[in-house]
Amino acid sequence: MTAPDASHINRNFKSRVIEALEDQELRNNFRGAMDFLMQKRAAMFPDPEDLEALRHRGEQIRNRCLQQLPELLEKLESQCVNNGIRVHWAETAEQANNIILGIMKDHQATRMIKGKSMASEEIGLNHFLADHDIEALESDMGEYIVQLDHSTPSHIIMPAIHKNKQQIARLFHEKIPGIDYTEDVDQLIGTGRKVLRQKFFEADVGLSGVNFAIAETGTLCLVENEGNGRMSTTVPPVHIALCGIEKVVESLTDVPPLYRLLTRSATGQAITTYFNMISGPRKPDELDGPKEVHLVLLDNGRSRMYADKQLQQTLRCIRCGACMNHCPVYTKIGGHAYGSTYPGPIGQVVSPQIWGLDKAGSITQACSLNGACRDACPVNIPLPNLIRRLRHEGNIDSADSQTLGRGSLRKPVESLIWKFWTYLNSSPLWYRLTLWGATRFRNLMPSSIGPWTRYRSAPRPAEKSLHELVKAHQSQSPSHVIKPTKQETK
Repeated sequence: MTAPDASHINRNFKSRVIEALEDQELRNNFRGAMDFLMQKRAAMFPDPEDLEALRHRGEQIRNRCLQQLPELLEKLESQCVNNGIRVHWAETAEQANNIILGIMKDHQATRMIKGKSMASEEIGLNHFLADHDIEALESDMGEYIVQLDHSTPSHIIMPAIHKNKQQIARLFHEKIPGIDYTEDVDQLIGTGRKVLRQKFFEADVGLSGVNFAIAETGTLCLVENEGNGRMSTTVPPVHIALCGIEKVVESLTDVPPLYRLLTRSATGQAITTYFNMISGPRKPDELDGPKEVHLVLLDNGRSRMYADKQLQQTLRCIRCGACMNHCPVYTKIGGHAYGSTYPGPIGQVVSPQIWGLDKAGSITQACSLNGACRDACPVNIPLPNLIRRLRHEGNIDSADSQTLGRGSLRKPVESLIWKFWTYLNSSPLWYRLTLWGATRFRNLMPSSIGPWTRYRSAPRPAEKSLHELVKAHQSQSPSHVIKPTKQETK
């Protein structure tokens, strides 16, 4: 099996958006959730000056680490190997899947328990392993809910945020044998834990993501609230950590400022329940922990982003999801409308660069360029600028760009319309003639103009142009000049 096909992102984008806009329950779920998250984040940063200082520091740390990325990755590999961690390099999603499958086969493993990992969603790992008769069970409660629903995450931090407790109660009642219907949140969480706890002990392999990989010490840092990450990385005999190459930081001192930004921006918490630091497999004198630890470093298009000085800023992302929480478009349509592993503003920048504009470029249009994502980003990624850049490259094949699928969104009819528009506005004669015709034959304006009139009234030119109105006003008004008084001229 090859890497997951992303062509559906462009193909069904409009229909997914329309479906989401017509789902009032979905819109209510997102509106309440986003308002709650924005309030919690605001409470964590009461002083705007302190917030800006911390954002600036986070930006500097990420920029410094990115500037040294090749060297830091080599240092990370060296330190991890010294610690007993086996390091694997995956240039593509397909390579990453095959590396993980190879580790599973080496241990005759048929069951995997997974902590939260958006990188595993990115490479389509669950479906890949299922095709090879390997069970991969999500242990993050939100991920478990969407997996049980045969769905995908709608948010990178809170995968099941699109569902309310009534929907989850029905799902558990229908999908888990012997479970009575209840809307009590504590009971629902208890049900999920009861199912998952046994799976931790039955699993042959545990898989996790990585929030920060420290090159100086060869340490893998994992941020979580539920304890499932700690169970996934310590109970099974083999632990596989899947990490995007951009997650590496230089030293341990770089982590606290980024951690502070991450937790406060993501869930409005001063600190998460668990902060795991993994530096190797179980030592001979230790009672628990995995016997083997594998680190899979995933590229999957990140090197292309790194090669472009402007688009390189994408790699600063610490995956907090704040840009989604503050995005008015995401709040209206939810994560599934994007059709991508990474939705929202960061998804509009990351997805086209991973899969190409020809497959994922359409989602760059799901942005009003209001700038809320830029203001919310804890590491100051200029998301609106990057979205504009990718929109432009979707229509213009620039030889200076390395973005896949550039120019693929260009439509011949639309190009002709804009050329005609340019000609009209550069020729005074044709501009005046067109303006005269538009005002005199205004009643012939069609009442339906594609998507524009689906939710808006059709525009209609005025009876007279502004030039004509000004000229008529001047002809009716007495000609005079206001002269300054002697005092005003001094």
